[in-house]
Amino acid sequence: MTAQTHNDIYINRELSWIKFNERVLSEAENKNHPLLERLRFLSISGNNLDEFFMVRVAGLIGQVKQGIELLTADGMTPQQQLDAIYVQTDILIEKQQEIWRDLYALLQVENIRIIQPEELSSVQKSWLRNYFLNELFPILTPQALDPSHPFPFIPNLGMSMVLDFERSSDNRVIRELLMLPASINRFVRIAGNSADYISLDNAILTFIDVLFPGHKLLGYGTFRIIRDSDLEVEEEAEDLVRYFKNAIKRRRKGQIVRLELADDLSKPVEHLLEEISQSASVSKSHIQGFIGIADLAELVNEDRADLKFTNFTPRFPERIREYDGDCFAAIKAKDILVHHPYESFEVVVAFLEQAAADPNVVAIKQTLYRAGRQSKIIRALIDAAEAGKSVTAVVELRARFDEEQNIYWADALERAGVQVVYGFIELKTHAKVSMVVRREETGVTTYCHFGTGNYHPINALIYTDLSYFTANPILANDAAQLFNYITGYVAPKGQKLIKMSPLNIRKEIESLIQNEMENAKQGKPATIWAKMNSLVDTSIIDKLYKASQAGVQIDLVVRGICCLRPGLKGLSDNIRVKSIIGRFLEHSRIWAFANGEQMPHNDAKIYISSADWMPRNLDRRVEYMLPIDNETVHEQILEQVLIANLIDNQQSWQLSSDGEYIRSKIGKKKFNLHDYFMNNPSLSGRGKALKKRKSVPKLYLGD
Repeated sequence: MTAQTHNDIYINRELSWIKFNERVLSEAENKNHPLLERLRFLSISGNNLDEFFMVRVAGLIGQVKQGIELLTADGMTPQQQLDAIYVQTDILIEKQQEIWRDLYALLQVENIRIIQPEELSSVQKSWLRNYFLNELFPILTPQALDPSHPFPFIPNLGMSMVLDFERSSDNRVIRELLMLPASINRFVRIAGNSADYISLDNAILTFIDVLFPGHKLLGYGTFRIIRDSDLEVEEEAEDLVRYFKNAIKRRRKGQIVRLELADDLSKPVEHLLEEISQSASVSKSHIQGFIGIADLAELVNEDRADLKFTNFTPRFPERIREYDGDCFAAIKAKDILVHHPYESFEVVVAFLEQAAADPNVVAIKQTLYRAGRQSKIIRALIDAAEAGKSVTAVVELRARFDEEQNIYWADALERAGVQVVYGFIELKTHAKVSMVVRREETGVTTYCHFGTGNYHPINALIYTDLSYFTANPILANDAAQLFNYITGYVAPKGQKLIKMSPLNIRKEIESLIQNEMENAKQGKPATIWAKMNSLVDTSIIDKLYKASQAGVQIDLVVRGICCLRPGLKGLSDNIRVKSIIGRFLEHSRIWAFANGEQMPHNDAKIYISSADWMPRNLDRRVEYMLPIDNETVHEQILEQVLIANLIDNQQSWQLSSDGEYIRSKIGKKKFNLHDYFMNNPSLSGRGKALKKRKSVPKLYLGD
């Protein structure tokens, strides 16, 4: 089976991503969500689309410019992909505006108003005038657009206004450009008891005579640009930190890849913008409505608890509390699984803070992919180093859009005496692992944390992930070899449990699939359950197709991109794919293989990982794949987390063979994955309750 001769068996990666963002956008229409949460989903869809153009579309435009004609697995050239993307994203953008108009009206009903200049009361206009004079006027910089003034540089995501005036001194028509300051919110909340907002451009227009005295406004229009923001690493870079600092500066001046134009923007200005973009492949959209949908997130901050999800506070894991907060004692007694965000990420912080303060701890090793702006994790590592412990931090500089923050943290860690390592030039370090080495009466014990998500306190409030704590000496040795591979390029030898990318995760996955195929051929139960963010790798997809043909029952929970086509007759009849979109972002990577028994079963092989099934994760990143042998943790993951994902019918979408997603039918019995775990935050002792649910399909439990 070759990718380029079987164009009908794969879904295009980029078009699959657009389908994912359509599902996100659909949540903005979901009347089961509170109004401001619907608005949040709308803004998220806008932010997602911005990043898609900054990275994926920018890459395709670059390929077209270089004359690259390499076909994708589904048989599309870069230009064909761009053509298809532009058609689909234009439809999505129109849908965003349609939803915004609906939500705008609903916000008005709830007395959250986005008002027009003519709707300002005299009191509001007086307040706004003072705001304009004190806050806006000093930082606004008009620039004439004429032959003596070259068109200025406009930063990525920059919003600008073009204004045409008649100058009273000579009745001459002039054109001015006004860039909206990125440091000022898109919406100005007008002081007072009411929740009245005015957009920044309307606030400026209200007092345009102050900014341009002696000028009569004839017309205006707004536009926004998006630039190529991806960073490429040159293998010959001698100083990776210096290289990234320079690359970040270059990114701010990246090639224009998209123009968003107000529908009333004049044609001459549109032509001028097309000229400065210097690319025939640039995406261009005329927008009737609000430009910069991502900025609507500002309105979500309005203090209206009645229009948001009911507040949920993650519970600190009971197992740690049973040991009076002593993480090491609790972990040594028994391996611990923590389910975020239902159980608090603070346990990870407490683990490292206790390590920093404990005089018996001699060393800490930590990977950092994304850590956030206010990071207690960083503080704990600094405290540990200042206390004289040996601390090693593997900081990944190529965490997209977090590069600058990670450089900042690396500098702070190095100043405190932490040994900072940046890993491989050609490989991203994406594995999420911590090691704490502690001297105890019985000898040295190493405590490990393996996460499916980042060490990021904000993400941990909305991302569903697993944290696995263990003092298993075999896993400790394997983890130590993982760190040595990253820091010293020392190839691991004799790792007993952990598999690693780019070394052997791909081979292990294929071997596990093959084992299920052999079981199916022998008439034994053969099942694969796998949960991940994206499924792109065609080699793995081909293996799954072969497994389906061999009779293996395969159920996949793939939140985002999925290039596999389920339900193709004779090829993927036994494969089902679903995507879950809801209050929380499903992020954990969990894989289960029946191993000759009817699922769920104690002998099933269960793995957690930092990797998705994508070429980049399997071939170009340092990732881990960890088998779960502990009986309790095994049951928690298989019979609670995975089954809950499989039986959810309120937030799920089923992928059909044509690449379309259809909302799952709820039927008589509703099951909401996120609500269930919010009401049952602790995994301890909950497995059998789910296992015995009558609503669980027979395929899953073999009833």
